[in-house]
Amino acid sequence: MFQNFDDIADPSLAKERIGRLRARLAAAGVDGFIVPRADEHQGEYVAERSERLKWLTGFSGSAGVALILAGQAVIFVDGRYTIQVREQTDGGLFDYDSLIENPPAKWLKDNASRGLRLGFDPWLHTIGEANRLRDALRDLGGALVPLGDNPVDHVWADQPGVPLGAVGIHEQRFAGRPASGKLAGLAGKLTAAGVDHVVLTDPSSIAWSFNIRGSDVPHTPLVLSFAIIGADGANALYVDSRKLSAKTKSYLDGLCELKPPSALEDDLTVLAGLGKVIGLDEQMAAERLRLIVDEAGGKVKAMRDPAALPRAVKNEAEIAGTRDAHRRDGAAMAAFLCWLDGEPGGSVDEIAAASKLEACRRRIGEKHQMPLRDISFDTISGAGPNGAIIHYRVTNATSRILEPGSLYLVDSGGQYFDGTTDITRTVAIGEPTSAMRRHYTIVLKGMIAVSMMRFPPGTRGLDIDPIARIAHWKAGLDYAHGTGHGVGSYLSVHEGPQRIAKSGTEVLVAGMILSNEPGYYRAGDYGIRLENLVLVEPASAIAGGEIEMHGFATLTLAPFDRRLVEVDLLSGEERDWLNVYHRNVLAEIGPLVDAAVRDWLEAACAPV
Repeated sequence: MFQNFDDIADPSLAKERIGRLRARLAAAGVDGFIVPRADEHQGEYVAERSERLKWLTGFSGSAGVALILAGQAVIFVDGRYTIQVREQTDGGLFDYDSLIENPPAKWLKDNASRGLRLGFDPWLHTIGEANRLRDALRDLGGALVPLGDNPVDHVWADQPGVPLGAVGIHEQRFAGRPASGKLAGLAGKLTAAGVDHVVLTDPSSIAWSFNIRGSDVPHTPLVLSFAIIGADGANALYVDSRKLSAKTKSYLDGLCELKPPSALEDDLTVLAGLGKVIGLDEQMAAERLRLIVDEAGGKVKAMRDPAALPRAVKNEAEIAGTRDAHRRDGAAMAAFLCWLDGEPGGSVDEIAAASKLEACRRRIGEKHQMPLRDISFDTISGAGPNGAIIHYRVTNATSRILEPGSLYLVDSGGQYFDGTTDITRTVAIGEPTSAMRRHYTIVLKGMIAVSMMRFPPGTRGLDIDPIARIAHWKAGLDYAHGTGHGVGSYLSVHEGPQRIAKSGTEVLVAGMILSNEPGYYRAGDYGIRLENLVLVEPASAIAGGEIEMHGFATLTLAPFDRRLVEVDLLSGEERDWLNVYHRNVLAEIGPLVDAAVRDWLEAACAPV
């Protein structure tokens, strides 16, 4: 399921579609409806069937919400999408607001009319989200009204069907632990928490727990399914049987009872009626699940998804696999960057560049008998001003030529059986300006600062985020996204709970993988982002130190563009880090590339 460059939404259709939706809402007796970019599992990547926000508005970003009222429509996005949402949607139909600073619950509290009855699909909102919306409306004498059928689905005549991607077994040589051991560990967590059963709603957790992978959503090997895990060791997996081969069914039969997704509500009702304590993650589980337990007279206990933290802390096999994946991926990046350097300025466009990079990944994977399973997300291939759109998605309509005198930002990754990669490099096309060099070097300084960090146990992502921004702040600059996200092991390229951001409250522990990706974006001109993946690990002893420390081991292996480095802006320690990093890149991936790429790589990795 590789990248499609076709235009994916038509904003000119939004007016008519919203008109039909409003008529449906009036018939349902509600004053408005909230449309999140979400599915029943609250994941970042959703099947085409669940792209309701995109179909209704034209906005294709991975995070957003539309609030449709009788006389007003508002789209809420985060800082990554402030430019994109205005380019993809009709400003005459929509107002725009911040998903972070003024989310829908806050907006409603400040702007909604008294007595507003807001409809919502309880499968598409977490328990926490529903509580916030309900509280805001209650203060206004209004109500949050769960609708049994999603009204968008009623007006979306050609809505795609449910995905039926085949389920495969993730081999233990890659997973590192058998599923039986993982499930036993989860049961122990439930017993310790005083919970009889927990509903796993995150397909990443289900894939990790059962050592399975699928293809129900783009670029992430997930099986859209639910699971009920019991403290007594009795487990049920709710998955469409059409996804299961005889081999996979036999494997899963040894771990759980297999049931159709339609049985989930009835089974949960029965458990709740028996007085069982049901664990639900309020930040991940759908409000509908809480309503089912509540309506049956049962008891919900709020608890974090018990698989989330074990999944995030990689074992030895997963760490070894991701290192191997990054060596191959680095070789593919080197081949791509060498090719790009050899192409005349103005001869390559964004789609051609993204397609070439994907081809390099396929070729290197095949050469080393570890084929590329998919790209890990749609490649962000942004030339010139498109690079300033933080999560830009190139299409046939928007693809720009990589012009001389511009910058080109490429953020990409691969999915392999042994690991998931994510890397961003920004390169000069022709001669860069002094401003480009200065901004690039400031971003590089931020990345190096995080890379060199030593930090005590208990340090959180929000404690580290400012370190990446020090050089920016000294220059009066900043960037409107977090510095890092967690990354899975042949799973989601954006994995929680770990992250390096202002909202990163999770303690970083050894074995977690995160991105390190500061940036700078000059709207209408260029964007710069540099990204390596890093592994949290115990650091070597510090001379004279008195406490245990952790640090980051860099996994990504690809050169930075030395033409964009303003060496005088780097400290001696920063220059040393860059030179050591490049020396390591050459040693690790040099043997994996052909002679021409090796020659290019030696020059690209020369000391500064």
